[in-house]
Amino acid sequence: MKKNGWILLLFIVLGLLAGTLVARWLEAVPGLSFLTRPMSVSLSPSADLAVIKFDLKLRLDLTLMSIAFALAAIWLYRKL
Repeated sequence: MKKNGWILLLFIVLGLLAGTLVARWLEAVPGLSFLTRPMSVSLSPSADLAVIKFDLKLRLDLTLMSIAFALAAIWLYRKL
């Protein structure tokens, strides 16, 4: 399999999504709250150039579970 950056990015995104899904399923388990508690990271660049107004908001809710799954996805990508 030919390795490139787009495939790695796809693996990371899928790992983050899988980790988030598992974290949401395990939210009700009290002993695993440290793995399922989200940390919010946001970025909101904007520009007002009098003719064009630009506003973009990006927010990531990361959990330890999603980070672990993303690292597992990177490991799996390297094994291919």
